[in-house]
Amino acid sequence: MTALSRFAVTRKWPALHPDRIQLYSLPTPNGVKVSIMLEETGLPYEPHRVDFSANDQMSPEFLSLNPNNKIPAILDPNGPDGKPLGLFESGAILLYLAGKAGQFIPADTTGRYETLQWLMFQMGGIGPMFGQLGFFNKFAGKDIEDKRPRDRYVAESRRLLIVLNQHLEDRDWIMGKIYTIADIATFPWIRNLIGFYEAGELVGIDDFPNVKRVLKAFLARPAVVRGLTIPATV
Repeated sequence: MTALSRFAVTRKWPALHPDRIQLYSLPTPNGVKVSIMLEETGLPYEPHRVDFSANDQMSPEFLSLNPNNKIPAILDPNGPDGKPLGLFESGAILLYLAGKAGQFIPADTTGRYETLQWLMFQMGGIGPMFGQLGFFNKFAGKDIEDKRPRDRYVAESRRLLIVLNQHLEDRDWIMGKIYTIADIATFPWIRNLIGFYEAGELVGIDDFPNVKRVLKAFLARPAVVRGLTIPATV
């Protein structure tokens, strides 16, 4: 009997490598935050695809790990005090993995909290606002004749991009010279806004050269290239 066998989620997604971190996810902006982080740190893990077309996220097994029925989620067989730990919410997972690996978050208290503020900036602003803009620009919301809801999210997305662009002036990464979980959280959403949501022109992405510059550097990282396709399409 493995340490993970008591977790119901492993009945639907059996662990072939129960000694590794189990990742339950999809290659969405929130999902790839964690696959990129795992690739960057080199922590051993096993990915499992949560198929939304099959409503996997609503299965009792997945809900036993994440009652909020969202990806990503992880199950670490070697959690604190050597006991298994299940986690959901991408920001919480990034923080946990940074602590476990001792990477991608400053060791000093000031640097740590400055990184956390930018992580929260992504979670509370960029993620929700870009997601709403995607809905009104590409998905069902685009058919609404009244464009005021869409324009509201365009304006707020531009405001957030202005904040980020100004912050990145003369900086290699959000925290300056060092690459952190703030970057890993933020730039998958910038990529998604321009690419999948097809909203680059709508928000005037060319007005934000620093954002584009750092996005290019982010997408050039080998671990990012790998993480963006994990879990793979079956």
